[in-house]
Amino acid sequence: MIPEANKCLDLRHAQVVALSTGTKCINGEYLSDQGQVVNDCHAEVTARRALLRFLYSQLELFLSKRPEEWEESIFVRHKECGYRLRDNVHFHMYISTSPCGDGRLNSPYEISTDLHSSRHLMRKHRGHLRTKIESGEGTVPVRGRGPVQTWDGVLQGEQLITMSCTDKITRWNILGLQGALLSHFVEPVYLHSVTVGSLRHTGYLGRVLNQRQERLGPLPATHKRNQPLLSGLSTDQQPGKASCVSVNWTLGDAQLEVVNTATGRRRDSGTPSRLCKHALFTRWNRLYRKSGIHVFGSADCQLMYCDAKMAARPYQTVKQQWFRSLQETGLGTWVRKPPEQEQFLLSV
Repeated sequence: MIPEANKCLDLRHAQVVALSTGTKCINGEYLSDQGQVVNDCHAEVTARRALLRFLYSQLELFLSKRPEEWEESIFVRHKECGYRLRDNVHFHMYISTSPCGDGRLNSPYEISTDLHSSRHLMRKHRGHLRTKIESGEGTVPVRGRGPVQTWDGVLQGEQLITMSCTDKITRWNILGLQGALLSHFVEPVYLHSVTVGSLRHTGYLGRVLNQRQERLGPLPATHKRNQPLLSGLSTDQQPGKASCVSVNWTLGDAQLEVVNTATGRRRDSGTPSRLCKHALFTRWNRLYRKSGIHVFGSADCQLMYCDAKMAARPYQTVKQQWFRSLQETGLGTWVRKPPEQEQFLLSV
């Protein structure tokens, strides 16, 4: 999966800013309460995390005392201490196959003969939220469970639940790619277009992405119901055994990083990936200290990762609004991982 940025609508002038591969998720036994693992190594998800590193690098240009470096950023100053994308900057995503979940399962051009025999089952769950299978491939419908998993349950063998890539892309179309932490600094960053390499027809994928926005209700002026342009390339791909590694790269990196998908850590050293929560929170912390934005009163206090995310109130309000709309339309409950994985500190 490759996100690209360009400063006009001619893709011949686009620049690849992040890329990733991967099709699996972490084993539940390797969850970290210090934010030091990557839970979901599906390419769409890790490419988006690689994109976050690019966004941080663009914001860090404003830490320079040289105004000419500010002009190199894709962001411009906006309102008090905040930033927004320049008007001519757009993000494009290329995915080699349809995103896992409902967008792939119900695409009439991407289902096998075996799946045709289960058409009645697919119709029953059409449009519903789906979850990935721990350490494996494929997805299953969200079951009637609570919205939050428990730490002790996962460590005792309960299957770790991870939402499908179709579900996560629909979430980005409402909340933005930047996530909660970067919402302290920037307005939502949305995808302008999505190209799927193996998709011969974009009709169903487009409908499922849009269907989940229907009953959302009014949004704050900062957010929107984003509907990226969709296209397919109809490339023939030979199925093969899924790799147990995920590779990532962000513009400016000297080399690729290879992550063991089972442990969520670097394959070569077993150390935390540059995409993990702790690494990205460290980048955020550096910006926070120098930005002049003090949402916690004092810039010298110790910050907990989950508190920094929850302090992005407009973002959190829209997120809860969207979760409620999914339940009200009968599409399922968004299942969150154990809260303990986000309860770690950094010294400011």
